[in-house]
Amino acid sequence: MGEAFLTMHHTIEVRRLSFAYPDGFQALRGVDLHVSPGEKVALVGPNGAGKSTLILHLNGILRGQGEVQVCGLPMEDENLGRIRASVGLVFQDPDDQLFSPSVREDVAFGPMYMGLTEDEVGRRVQRALTSVGMPESAARVPHHLSGGEKKRIAVATVLAMEPEILVLDEPTAGLDPRGRRGLIRLLAELPQTMLVSTHDLRMVQELFSRTVVLDQGQVVADGPTDGLMADAALLAAHGLEA
Repeated sequence: MGEAFLTMHHTIEVRRLSFAYPDGFQALRGVDLHVSPGEKVALVGPNGAGKSTLILHLNGILRGQGEVQVCGLPMEDENLGRIRASVGLVFQDPDDQLFSPSVREDVAFGPMYMGLTEDEVGRRVQRALTSVGMPESAARVPHHLSGGEKKRIAVATVLAMEPEILVLDEPTAGLDPRGRRGLIRLLAELPQTMLVSTHDLRMVQELFSRTVVLDQGQVVADGPTDGLMADAALLAAHGLEA
């Protein structure tokens, strides 16, 4: 499955993207961002930098001024269905994605919505649960899971859609050390193109060869992670600590 992902046009292209909320707050100010096929890119910055706002533009939840292309498709109404099937968005709080009586039903929800056969839905559920290291968890009640297990199942709900791109918002937030370590291993093993918004700079150094720093709605740095993490003045100027 991994080889198939890497032969397709699963890139993110953002050009001159600006967005203001109804109260007038300018969250994004001319953002440019490109993510190539197979890249795993970290998105960092202080609270209020615009990271979550940017992420929500990648599957059309928010629509600002500028250009957004995903998998070669412009962010236009007629493309929303294909784009949303291509971008697996994992929210910071897994309870925003887990709402069914069982893990199986949560993971099956997306494929069922796609109109797939019952057999194909079952195969996708099992593949997704196996991918996140929880193949025996289908019958469990989501709200009885640990924080780390919930995060894994939230990832499984999007993997079942077989997306080309994974976009995660603060994936390690609230996890204990064991859950955090397990999730980092999982993300390292997944083949998809990945954009991850995080405050966890230790994870950034472990997982991502490229980091983008966002502050006050603008990209203020974009380059190799090792170089950016070694620049104490840059980090301090934008509310980050090595």
